[in-house]
Amino acid sequence: MNALETVRKWLEAFPQSGVLSGFQVDYTDKIPGTGGIMPDGLVEVRRSRDIVGDTTITNRYNFGLYCVLEKAPNDDVGAAKNADWIVDLQEWVQEQSATGAAPVFGDDPRAERITAQNGTLLQADGEGTGVYVVQLSVQFIKKFKGENKWLI
Repeated sequence: MNALETVRKWLEAFPQSGVLSGFQVDYTDKIPGTGGIMPDGLVEVRRSRDIVGDTTITNRYNFGLYCVLEKAPNDDVGAAKNADWIVDLQEWVQEQSATGAAPVFGDDPRAERITAQNGTLLQADGEGTGVYVVQLSVQFIKKFKGENKWLI
């Protein structure tokens, strides 16, 4: 299973995931209860090589999670409910990461960190929908065996 599939499947375990019908890739409908996951690629954060030629790389995957929820104009109660859902998602991701319950992406599970942050209302329309976005980041370590040709 690739990183995108792993994240999608894991998000289904969020206790309040029933609010959404799932996460479509690179797309979301303007219908309340739909979601989209937009992969933003892999970032190499750090690279180091030891004396025997082994390489340790810290990588990060970034995803944008888009959630279309009901949001009537000037409805403070509905807006607060949506904000609570977004915060609950972010706190769940934090708990999953901190307790080791989140999926593993690299070679050192203890060093992995998954964050969901910057949850915000991206846009609202007069038809009763709001599009919320959360930035999901997965930081992990990959280790590669190498060869130091100077030692041979």
